[in-house]
Amino acid sequence: MLEEIFDLMHSGKIYDPGDEKLMEIQRERLRLLKSYNDLDPADTERRTSMLSSMFRHFGAGSYIEMPFHANWAGMFASIGDGVYANFNLTLVDDGIITIGDHTMIGPNVTITAATHPESPALREKGLQINRSVTIGRNCFIASGSIILPGVEIGDNSIIGAGSVVTKSIPSGVVAFGSPCRVIREIAAG
Repeated sequence: MLEEIFDLMHSGKIYDPGDEKLMEIQRERLRLLKSYNDLDPADTERRTSMLSSMFRHFGAGSYIEMPFHANWAGMFASIGDGVYANFNLTLVDDGIITIGDHTMIGPNVTITAATHPESPALREKGLQINRSVTIGRNCFIASGSIILPGVEIGDNSIIGAGSVVTKSIPSGVVAFGSPCRVIREIAAG
């Protein structure tokens, strides 16, 4: 039954995040997240071990500064190799989040794969919809950026500080603003 609920969560269809079984698992995941954030910052071995167990995939040489925030403590997120995330990374990871190898994430970045229905009647019931977010390889997401559900950011792109990314961004570009838009291509080299 739980597998069916997780499948529904990741189907792009409306579901009830208040399901008691889901909430029970989520509470356990949040306890795990609290344990991570309570670790001694110098205990890099334990931090790496915990992150590897928290995430769907946590790549070699990747690192997340404390504090780290996530609805499911990374359960539905995959982090590539050599990823660095500065403090206050927030993952609304009810949906699938994928971050490619060698991507750098500045402080206070929010990546959200969850949203709520447009219908007031459905929102009043507390229902939710999740849409995957994918950030490519070797990207830089600068401080204070917000990446919304369903967005894909192509390899080697830069998202400028304070951007609100509402639509997908192609590979090899500099983009910024609210809403975020492509400013220019990145010169080869």
